[in-house]
Amino acid sequence: MAKAKPFIKWVGGKSQLIEQLEALLPADFAERENVTYIEPFVGGGAMLFYMLKTYPNIKSAIINDINPDLTTCYQVVRDNPDELIKSLNEIQSEYYALRTDEERKTFFLQQRDNFNAKHLNAIENSTLFFFLNKTCFNGLYRVNKAGKFNVPFGKYVSPTICDPATIYADSKMLQKVEIMTGDFEQTFAKIKGNTFFYFDPPYRPLSNTSSFNDYAKEEFNDDAQIRLKLFCDRLNDIGVNFMLSNSDCLGKDGTDRFFDDLFVDYRIERVWASRNVNAIASKRGKLTEIVVNNYQ
Repeated sequence: MAKAKPFIKWVGGKSQLIEQLEALLPADFAERENVTYIEPFVGGGAMLFYMLKTYPNIKSAIINDINPDLTTCYQVVRDNPDELIKSLNEIQSEYYALRTDEERKTFFLQQRDNFNAKHLNAIENSTLFFFLNKTCFNGLYRVNKAGKFNVPFGKYVSPTICDPATIYADSKMLQKVEIMTGDFEQTFAKIKGNTFFYFDPPYRPLSNTSSFNDYAKEEFNDDAQIRLKLFCDRLNDIGVNFMLSNSDCLGKDGTDRFFDDLFVDYRIERVWASRNVNAIASKRGKLTEIVVNNYQ
C-alpha cells in the first residue's frame, strides 16, 4: 500500500524538514481530542500528508491556497482519482513516444500554452498541472505578473507523470479535508474546538535576487508578512496554537532583524534546510529557517 505523500514537486516543500517540525509540535499533540488542522498555504502538502498519516486524532482538516490551479488539483485528486489517472496515463504515453529533445520541448510548450489559455475543465487543467510540474525545469511552479506559467522545459526523457499508487493514497487521505481557494485570512472562520494552524507562507527573500516566491501573481511582500503576524496574534488571543515557517533573514545577514523583531512575543527556533532551487550549484546548500510558535 503506497503511503500518502506530495503528488507534485513544490519549491520550499517541507519533506526534508518533517522530523525537525515534528519535534517542535506541542508536546501533548497526540493526546488532544478531535483536532481541527488548518494549513492556509498548503503548497505541496508534505506537512499535511504527514500530519494526517501520523495523528488519527485529527478529525478534520482545512487547506487553503491562493493558487486556483493548485487547489483544483487537490480537489481532483480527492474527488476524481480514476479520471485523473486515465488522463495522466494518456499524456504520459504521448510524451514517452516522442523520440528527440526537440519534439519533447515542442510538445511541452504546446501544453504550457494550453494550460495558460485557461479554457480547460478541472480534469484537463489538473492533468496539465501535473504534466508541467513533472517535465519543466527543476519541477518549479512559477508564474509571471499576468498569472501565466512560465517555467522552461526540463529535458527529462521519461519522468513519472502518472503515479497511480500515490494518487489513490492521497485521495483517500484527502476525504476528510476541506479545500479552500483565496487569501489566508478566510481560514479564521474554520476554527472549531481544538484547532492547530501550520503556516508555510511564501518565504521572505534573503536577497534582492533570490525572491523565489512567484507561486501566484499576487505578491507576498513585507506588508503581507506583517498581516500574517497580526493574524497569528488573533489566534493567540483566543488560545489557538500555531506554528509558522519562514526564511531566516538574521541568519543570512546578521543585521536583518525583520522576523526576530516582528515575532518578538513568540518562540523562534531555527532549523537546518537544504535548498537546491538556485541554478548556480555553489549557491545551493544548507540554510537556517525559522519556526515560530505560541506554546511550550
